[in-house]
Amino acid sequence: QVQLVESGGGVAQAGGSLRLSCAASERTFNTYRVGWFRQGPGKEREFVAQISRSGPNTYYGDSMRGRCSISRDNAKNTVYLQMNSLKPEDTAVYYCAAALTDYAAYDYWGQGTQVTVSS
Repeated sequence: QVQLVESGGGVAQAGGSLRLSCAASERTFNTYRVGWFRQGPGKEREFVAQISRSGPNTYYGDSMRGRCSISRDNAKNTVYLQMNSLKPEDTAVYYCAAALTDYAAYDYWGQGTQVTVSS
C-alpha cells in the first residue's frame, strides 16, 4: 500500500501557473499508474490527467487539455501536474491517485490540495 501527499496548491490569478506535486511513501511508486483529479465546490470529482507506469504515456481530460502537463520523477517518488493559463473555473481541491496496473481502479488517494484561481 502506498500513501500519497499532494502539495503545491495555493492562490493564483487568472492566466497564472501552478505546479502540483504528489509525493509517494515508497520507492515502488514507479510501478503505479498515477492520475490527477479535481473537485470544485458543489461539483462532482472529475478526471484531469493520467500518466502510465512507464512514464511516456499521458492522457488528459477535456477540462484542462492543452493547459496542463503531467510528468513523473521516479527517483523522487513524485508525480507533478504543471498547470498553465489558469481560469477561475479551475478552482477546486486537486487529488492524486494511484493504481497498481494499467487498467485497475484507483485504489490509493491523497488528501488533496486546494487551488484557488481569482479573476
